[in-house]
Amino acid sequence: MNLFADLLASTKTGSVTATGPRIQQRRGVEIKSARELKIMAKASRIVATVLREIMEMAEPGQTTGDLDAHAERRIREMGATPSFKGYHGFPASICASINDEVVHGIPSNKRVIHAGDLLKVDTGAFFDGYHGDSCVTICVGEVNDKAADLSRVAQESLMAGLAQIRSGNTLLDIAGAVEDRVHEGGFSVVEDYTGHGVGRNLHEEPSVFNFRTDGLPNVKLRPGMTLAVEPILNAGSKACRTLRDRWTVVTRDGSLSAQWEHTIVVTSDGCEILTDRGD
Repeated sequence: MNLFADLLASTKTGSVTATGPRIQQRRGVEIKSARELKIMAKASRIVATVLREIMEMAEPGQTTGDLDAHAERRIREMGATPSFKGYHGFPASICASINDEVVHGIPSNKRVIHAGDLLKVDTGAFFDGYHGDSCVTICVGEVNDKAADLSRVAQESLMAGLAQIRSGNTLLDIAGAVEDRVHEGGFSVVEDYTGHGVGRNLHEEPSVFNFRTDGLPNVKLRPGMTLAVEPILNAGSKACRTLRDRWTVVTRDGSLSAQWEHTIVVTSDGCEILTDRGD
């Protein structure tokens, strides 16, 4: 997302935390080797497993802190460390964003999940030097038709974007497919935040945007590129604002927001979804 991409751009040297390297020097768009892709596949499977478990356990009465504790415990049990925790000071292992919260919601033991909520859970795992990253939107209990449609179209827009990924296509092919599906559904694309490259860094080049633009490089896709594609949709205006906690982003008009994300690797004739949950 752009917030993290901007922070990455300002980083001149690598840094190391107690859980491993977080940010290395910018290296441009990287092509991963077969060895690197095997490691990324393991990191991504951990992420997929955790999100599948959270989708099954999320129910009214739980707190977002409960989900965060589960995610951290399971990530560590599987031999990885949470990608998000401590990343530029973020205090948790998941982002948990509810209803009009767009991204970067901070989990809390005081934040109770209610029936009808639209809950976005984003998480990452750092395994043997590489990251996997994915996000799901969970309809908690019975949600209204608008919320269900928003989540469905967000997921469909992600898959429409992924369908355009193959060697020789470009970022604009992804962006156009996402944007068209979103607008067909009657929703708006959040333009303040984008997808990104992923690998040794959680956020790498290039920015993977979800709308047609001449303002960002239209990179040609090549086999071995690893990307986190993540459409973010609002039911109302695309405009967002950041709360006083300096992390949580909400819609300006109070409308609902939904997000789906996968980590993928570009192949010669398509892409492989590394964070596929099998559902």
